[in-house]
Amino acid sequence: MWQYLIVWVITTVLSSLLAPKPKTTTPQPGDVDAPVAATDSPIPVLFGTRTIKQPNCVWFGDVRTTPIKTKGGGKK
Repeated sequence: MWQYLIVWVITTVLSSLLAPKPKTTTPQPGDVDAPVAATDSPIPVLFGTRTIKQPNCVWFGDVRTTPIKTKGGGKK
C-alpha cells in the first residue's frame, strides 16, 4: 500500500516539473480583434457566411444591472 503512495507522489512531482510552462505575453494594441466604435467608419454589408475581423459596433444594447432583492436558500 505504501509503495503505491510513494509512486503516486513521485509521478505527481515529476509531472508538475516536466509540464510545459505557458507563454505569458501581453497583446499589443494592434493585435486585438475588438469591435470598433466609430461613427465615421462604414458599416459592411455581407452576403453569405463571412467572418468580420473588426466590426463597426456603434451601439450595443441597453446594458444595465438591477439588484436582486429576494432572499434565497432558506427552508420553509
